[in-house]
Amino acid sequence: MLKHTLLASIFTLTGISLAQAQTCEKNFKVSGIPLVTAVSYKSSQSFPKVKQAEALKRLAQAVAAEGFSGITVDKNLGAIDAHQETSGSGRPQTLRVVARSQGGGTLVNAVFNIQPGQVTTNEVVRSGICTIIRAAAG
Repeated sequence: MLKHTLLASIFTLTGISLAQAQTCEKNFKVSGIPLVTAVSYKSSQSFPKVKQAEALKRLAQAVAAEGFSGITVDKNLGAIDAHQETSGSGRPQTLRVVARSQGGGTLVNAVFNIQPGQVTTNEVVRSGICTIIRAAAG
């Protein structure tokens, strides 16, 4: 019985480690109903040995390179907020990227939100978010 409990614990811990080590593309999630409700696109990736402050600087540069405006960086929170207006409607889409220290590295989370009535493809957003997230590594 103890052997089974120990094995289950090891597999659970390994599963958690593997989930955190997955690529941005594998962690990509979408919630909401296109055209009906706001839609949120989320992803994350862990970067061992990347310092949080350096990751934050690289992430802010990547957000700018992706065409976002109104970029604010809060070093205390490790957060970047930005927006873009690509639809011509005057209703911006928002982006929040957070870099948190994790062990000897950094965990990066990103959330991109579009408003009800706006549409895009998952592939375009996944590519953009993951380009930004991967910038943390340099």
